[in-house]
Amino acid sequence: MQGEPEVAVLRLGHRPGRDERMTTHVGLTARALGADRAILAGDASKSVETVEDITDRFGGPFAVELTDSPRQVLREWDGRVVHLTMYGERVQDVEGEIRESRADGEPILAVVGSQKVSFDVYEAADWNVGVTNQPHSEVAGLAVFLDRLFEGRELEREWEGASHRVIPEETGKTVVPADEE
Repeated sequence: MQGEPEVAVLRLGHRPGRDERMTTHVGLTARALGADRAILAGDASKSVETVEDITDRFGGPFAVELTDSPRQVLREWDGRVVHLTMYGERVQDVEGEIRESRADGEPILAVVGSQKVSFDVYEAADWNVGVTNQPHSEVAGLAVFLDRLFEGRELEREWEGASHRVIPEETGKTVVPADEE
């Protein structure tokens, strides 16, 4: 969130044809729940286009980019690394320590997989964090982690440059130009 150390999300791997929707949802979740940018691995250009389109219409700031070398991003990250996995420490046990690190000025890189994650990612992480020890998606893990990191503040965020906004309502789907009440 603006004015604070960066929170970025790195999506490891992308299997064309199989991961399009999931990779897109990683990017959209990162954007909606407070991250500053998403870095998507592999041939995820369709996902990048979708996330950029949503950011253009519903506001930012948020950046999304492709990388051919997610391991290099991980190695060169100048901050702390949180690997989201169901095999890690419980989020409720380490969230305070992670927030404190960020409060001390450390940028955070949240890493999510797409397929089996190699052990070097576990070793590179400052924290391997599980939001549950039950099977779940990387999107669910990312959403729970970001909400815990920002303590719900991301839900009140103001979006800059939006041309559209969603009207919260009990039923229906209302999207209006951003300048309408």
